[in-house]
Amino acid sequence: MPWKAIGIFDSGVGGLTVLKEIVKTLPQEDTIYFGDTARVPYGTKSPETVTRYSLEIASFLVKRDIKLLVVACNTASACSLEALQETLSIPVVGVIEPGARRAVSVTRSGKVGVIGTEGTIRSSAYAKAIKRMNPEVEVVTRACPLFVPLAEEGWTDNEVARLTAEIYLGGLRDHGVDTLVLGCTHYPILKKVIGETVGDAVKLVDSAEETARTVAEILRGRNLLRPGAELGNHHYFVSDVPAGFIRVGNRFLGGRLGDVYQVSLEEPVGLRNESTARTADRPIFPGILDE
Repeated sequence: MPWKAIGIFDSGVGGLTVLKEIVKTLPQEDTIYFGDTARVPYGTKSPETVTRYSLEIASFLVKRDIKLLVVACNTASACSLEALQETLSIPVVGVIEPGARRAVSVTRSGKVGVIGTEGTIRSSAYAKAIKRMNPEVEVVTRACPLFVPLAEEGWTDNEVARLTAEIYLGGLRDHGVDTLVLGCTHYPILKKVIGETVGDAVKLVDSAEETARTVAEILRGRNLLRPGAELGNHHYFVSDVPAGFIRVGNRFLGGRLGDVYQVSLEEPVGLRNESTARTADRPIFPGILDE
């Protein structure tokens, strides 16, 4: 069991920031990443549809013999985490609870800001999680949809990024928040400009970092960690042509992804009957940087 891989999925490329933190925290572990690039974005889909997508992807990853599943997508974490945990026999970790837990533990003023996509903010997933942990904490939320294309375009430290951050985040300072949750997996790419905008007095909570810590704790507690002297291998699958994923993914990870495989989930597969899964793995030439 310790030699099995960690499975990670997202609606697209943003979850690579979670994978990056997991690799940094647990360099000895193998990972298998799935980006559902054919059906992105999830934020515009119904909860029922997101849950169906999540179960299909989980079936694909379980078939590859993973030991833990990370739902590296805020929308999927909000909509389908419970269904995945009820269905799978392995641990399932979302990105919302770890970030909320950290925010509650570090706030001193009792005022926490949460920024995310419109879908995540509309779901109130972070606010509900924070309130469950400490009903006294005041939660101020802001949707920051333009941060996603800025991160993917690589516009993370220019005047456009700074002006956008000021428009989105200026009001948070007025509310007196001392802690800000980066509630979208793209947002760590913009951490520098976000931090400069809100100021040093505001503690940034990176849900990707907190999720990696949670994964490490679970695997350690279950004696499922590989020996520290090992070096993990990393495999990537997408549901659409991977050229764009590779281009943006290289930027997010700060290096080359290596081989990326396009797969087709041809039919929904029951998680308890993985032998019926039909997937077509199509290798794509590695190192393609341009669409």
